[in-house]
Amino acid sequence: MTTTASAHLFTPARLGDLDVPHRLVMAPLTRNRAAADGTPTDLMATYYTQRAGAGLIIAEAATPSPVGQTYPNIPGIHRDEHIAGWRRVTEAVAGAGGRMFLQLQHGGRVGHPDNSGLIPVAPSPIPLPETIHTPSGRREAVIPEELTTEEIQRTVADFAAAARNAIAAGFAGVEVHSANGYLLHQFLAGNTNRRGDAYGGPIANRIRFTVEVVAAVAAAIGPDRVGLRISPANPVNGIDEDDTADLYPALVTALADRGLAYLHIVRVDADDPLLRRLRDIWPGVLIANPAKSGDSRDPAAIVAEAEDLLAAGADLIALGRAFLANPDLVRRLRIGAQLNEIREARLMYVGGPQGYTDYPALPDAAA
Repeated sequence: MTTTASAHLFTPARLGDLDVPHRLVMAPLTRNRAAADGTPTDLMATYYTQRAGAGLIIAEAATPSPVGQTYPNIPGIHRDEHIAGWRRVTEAVAGAGGRMFLQLQHGGRVGHPDNSGLIPVAPSPIPLPETIHTPSGRREAVIPEELTTEEIQRTVADFAAAARNAIAAGFAGVEVHSANGYLLHQFLAGNTNRRGDAYGGPIANRIRFTVEVVAAVAAAIGPDRVGLRISPANPVNGIDEDDTADLYPALVTALADRGLAYLHIVRVDADDPLLRRLRDIWPGVLIANPAKSGDSRDPAAIVAEAEDLLAAGADLIALGRAFLANPDLVRRLRIGAQLNEIREARLMYVGGPQGYTDYPALPDAAA
């Protein structure tokens, strides 16, 4: 039975045109189970269908163009085969009562010719300061090619086309990934964006690319089908922000009146002043990804942090690794059942069912 303290987490909510049965969202998680050409597999359909109890599934990052590919076996959404493969996934999840958005991610400098066959592109020719996974093992990152203004506009168009493909594949909407050190985040951060044109320099210029991508995607499929993901001050993939407190309020202000489905903030604390500031600016649904309990096996700790974030102004709570290891996560959190232990990290990305579709549900839930 749900306790009084956790009542809010399990109440229904509205997201764009979607009614969601509770406030737990499955966050996008790269799992490297697509075919080599980026086509989603039947195994992926099984994985997501097992987790259809989430209020919303935000499916793992899919690349909108060949040059946007990050790692091996990452799904795409720019070919007919990709659309058909994702449609098998969305139909299976819908048949189990679930709802799905698709995250759109361009890797920018987080890519390698051994993965995509192409030189990565970025706002500036500054390489990723670490190695990158390829089919032949970890390789040194290459210097990316700086995008021209014409190429920037083609990339914006690629995102819009990918969004249309996602709707054709049966998704209810898309999430534009402007977080975690990938291309859009690279434009936001001063250490990866050294441009001297209208897309670089002051904050108003550095947010321009993200704003243009979101606007184009919203125009393509409707703003109520579009979410935006951000990760303020996240240093992953070599990002170093020195103006976070000003950068994100400017970005969110620029998009606040667009009627978007949601804003998704990664790894945030309930007492973070930036969360409260962005909540004041953002008029729509806000999804918060908890900073502290993401790796916890303690359902009470996860619920408590989620409730704190809801009290601080979040509308929905996105959990990643907990959904990875617990196909029946929502039920476990409702009844206070201990969570499965996440197996060794390598099983997250090696392909195949092990560490992917073989995590057990509670016996009576399976029955």
